[in-house]
Amino acid sequence: MKIFNVSGRSGQAMLLTILMLSGTIIGAVAIGGYMMISQIRQSTDVINSAKAIFAADAGLEWRLYKFSKDGQECKECPAGEACPAPTLNNSASVKTSCVEQGGNKVIKSTGSSNKIYRAFGAVVGGAAP
Repeated sequence: MKIFNVSGRSGQAMLLTILMLSGTIIGAVAIGGYMMISQIRQSTDVINSAKAIFAADAGLEWRLYKFSKDGQECKECPAGEACPAPTLNNSASVKTSCVEQGGNKVIKSTGSSNKIYRAFGAVVGGAAP
């Protein structure tokens, strides 16, 4: 019967295996965490994009309503002054502008929510450009 002397190397293979498995698990967890963060960020951007689109649509419809009901004129807002815009309740904001071009009124409405911007435009008046 042969007896092996392993007094100087006991547990090295097990320690190396544990370190390799731990490194693999930590790497997998880090990649999974990064993917989850990017998915959460993307879903938040979709929500803010929808808020910005709805804000831009509300601004455009509000401006068209002002033309039809109040007879509001189409003119550029003076520098430093805010153009009139509707008040929103969903943490989004909207900016509207109107310019006369060739007998037509060109309306632009830009909605924003958390650094995401969406815009709509309309041409009101005589002939199409």
